[in-house]
Amino acid sequence: MFHLLKWLYPGMKMKRWLLLFAVGVMMFSFGGALAINYEYLGRAEEEIFMLVYRTFGSYNYAITAVVGVVIVIVGSCLMLWSTRSIIRSIIAVIIPDRSEKLVDLIYQERKLGRGPAVTVIGGGHGLSVLLRGIKTSTNNVSAVVTVADDGGSSGRLREELGIIPPGDLRNCLVALADTEPLMEKLFQYRFEGNSELAGHSFGNLFIAAMNEVTGDMETALKESSKVLAVKGRVIPASKEHVRLDAIMEDGTVVEGESQIPEAHKKIRRVRLFPDKVPAVPAALEAIESADAIILGPGSLYTSIMPNLLVEDVANTLKKSKAIKIYICNVLTQPGETDGYTAAQHAKAILDHTGHGAIDYVLVNSTPIPENLWRGTGSTPVEIDEDKVNALGMGLIKADLMSTTEIGRHDPDKLCAAVMKIIYSMGGRK
Repeated sequence: MFHLLKWLYPGMKMKRWLLLFAVGVMMFSFGGALAINYEYLGRAEEEIFMLVYRTFGSYNYAITAVVGVVIVIVGSCLMLWSTRSIIRSIIAVIIPDRSEKLVDLIYQERKLGRGPAVTVIGGGHGLSVLLRGIKTSTNNVSAVVTVADDGGSSGRLREELGIIPPGDLRNCLVALADTEPLMEKLFQYRFEGNSELAGHSFGNLFIAAMNEVTGDMETALKESSKVLAVKGRVIPASKEHVRLDAIMEDGTVVEGESQIPEAHKKIRRVRLFPDKVPAVPAALEAIESADAIILGPGSLYTSIMPNLLVEDVANTLKKSKAIKIYICNVLTQPGETDGYTAAQHAKAILDHTGHGAIDYVLVNSTPIPENLWRGTGSTPVEIDEDKVNALGMGLIKADLMSTTEIGRHDPDKLCAAVMKIIYSMGGRK
């Protein structure tokens, strides 16, 4: 019985229709009584009075009223049960695996639909981790994803088919998907062996094929989202072919996103080639309309920066009234951020975008035992709060560490920390 009361929870948008249904039933009953004859209603009323009289030895109006109330309650329960059963029958055909928890499904979807509009900017594994957590708190999430990847399966498809690299886009689709585990495994499956398919993931090939069918990558992602029941949107930062280059402190230039960490030199700044590439309008719109904009987590120079270098993205970010959060990595990245502190991560972003791109820096506060990172080439990111504050940003510490993957964020902890900032700091300023 308590489970049925969930249908009456605030935000379910069911009470109004149940009331309308009840009014319809009463009108039907009243009209039926008029059409048939009042005499039959009178007889039914007399029978109830006589039943009360025979049971209690005398007529008692209070008892009759109680009987009436009981009839109303039973009738209401029957209406609620029948309405629920009708909806379940429909849902069982559309999404059979989830029809058993219909009320929870509807309540969850209604709740998530009222969540804040969150736009995340980045790429790589880190962005996928964040999205897995965020989708449990809001359906209004947009992922603006880098298109500078030139390695692995994505790089090969980019060269062979002339499309923007689908790898990071695929990871974000899977992270936001509300689908069966088998479908997720299918999209992440990577072919083995010595054939031409070796090294390719099925998801990359699927997106590439969808791009061929629809003639446009943005449309391909929308259609792929339907297949995976994606909560939110996955948007490429640009649909143009770009190359990410890094200018090192010694003046040398390293060309190609996959080659930058391999140089093992200190990076001065990164740039796109060509340097003027238009952003996807939907990406700019997602930044403009967001209640919160999140940068990272992920590779600082090769996952986050490429998005900010696309034309108009940085300016739109700085003009936005949304709260802007940069999620700093737990560990430094070999060949990219060796020895970087939290402030140095944030400053690198400001050096490429100008001030106004970050309001808060979110860092992990959980100590990482030395034996877990020694010999990996990475070190825990030092939290230099005073220097972060000197950049005009607030610093927020939280337990963000995964207990299963050393040096990575936990999706649920990360989501909880981000949503706390969004709700406590007020979303749009």
